[in-house]
Amino acid sequence: MSFMEKLLDGVVVEWKVLDDVIKSLKTGLNPRQNFQLNTSDAENYYVTVREIQNGNVVFLDKTDRINKTALELINNRSNLEKGDILFSGTGTVGRTAVIYKTPENWNIKEGVYVIKPFHKVIDSRYLAHLLNSQEIVKEYSKKVVGSPVVSLPMSELKKLQIPIPCPENPKKSLEIQAEIVRILDAFTELTAELTAELTARKKQYNYYRDKLLSFDNKEVEWKTLKEVALEFGRGKSKHRPRNDPKLYGGDIPFIQTGDIRNAAHVITQYAQTYSQFGLAQSKLWPKGTLCITIAANIAETTILGFDACFPDSVIGFIANPEKTNSNYVEYLLSSFKSKLQSKSTGSAQENINLATFENIRLPFPSLGDQEHIVSILNKFEDLTNSITEGLPREIELRQKQYEYYRDQLLSFPKTEARATALA
Repeated sequence: MSFMEKLLDGVVVEWKVLDDVIKSLKTGLNPRQNFQLNTSDAENYYVTVREIQNGNVVFLDKTDRINKTALELINNRSNLEKGDILFSGTGTVGRTAVIYKTPENWNIKEGVYVIKPFHKVIDSRYLAHLLNSQEIVKEYSKKVVGSPVVSLPMSELKKLQIPIPCPENPKKSLEIQAEIVRILDAFTELTAELTAELTARKKQYNYYRDKLLSFDNKEVEWKTLKEVALEFGRGKSKHRPRNDPKLYGGDIPFIQTGDIRNAAHVITQYAQTYSQFGLAQSKLWPKGTLCITIAANIAETTILGFDACFPDSVIGFIANPEKTNSNYVEYLLSSFKSKLQSKSTGSAQENINLATFENIRLPFPSLGDQEHIVSILNKFEDLTNSITEGLPREIELRQKQYEYYRDQLLSFPKTEARATALA
């Protein structure tokens, strides 16, 4: 704090509403599904909430693209420019990414907000750090609406109070903001380097996995998941509302689509639990069940490392041991994920129905070959354990370090006017 006192050198910090320091705040549109084509002419990136990660835009696969017809349909609404901030306004509310270079062929999907700051008043990076600071997040978290998918209305985001040091002297204000940004960016740079290394390791792993699971010109049986399962169906979550406190707080593990997306080959941790009341309106799936998401984070997979319940936005697959095993099917679906995601509805909350998984045919070689593939991929995961352990743990620690110093540097004193505005 002594550093901050020296940096501010007694200047006044004024809290202004976001709408006073930005030129505009827009959201994207949702073109019709038939225009979101995974074709050779689909060269225009289409930023969704899930692509905004750790301060960057990460294009996950070709389903993030739209063709020229769709681009004309939405009329380049986003008009992204250097210095704009992307803000996830729905789902995982509050993720931010600053555009460092005016992008070509980029557009945004409904639910992603574009914030265009007045650059003579506020630094884009400074604002992006602020929007993720603990104090600011606490304020806008009170304004989110909706269930189970939450969103922050743009009207509420515009009312958000933002601290501006030395507002009567824009030059000095921007110098103070730039120094804070320099320090915080030093922390995020290391996190970005570690994340890039993790991404490279994952790409390497995915390459070898896909090669092993490519059966072109080979004799192999193609079957549906239902044909190789002892049990295959959606989870259950009958009670409404789904956020009823009576459902939770017991000792029965309850996992959701986000947990599955963030899990490794086998999920070994859980954050939410059901009570006996929750269990009574759901279904307990046994350890070893393969979980497949069909809403929000679609076609994500993991294998239960414990007995657990999950909602109807997740499919449960229990393998017939005479035909396959869950380990092979999990690796197989991971390899086919892009193809499965391309079959989503393209709605504001993307989803895919059970019938898609019931009808799609997948390659199933002999049990011996399946076990051989699983053995190789298991060893590859162990050898590159940073996919599931080392690097993610280091990234998490560096992120916590950044968050600590961010909240220290951006904890400005509250003026009387600020306190009155928040009352």
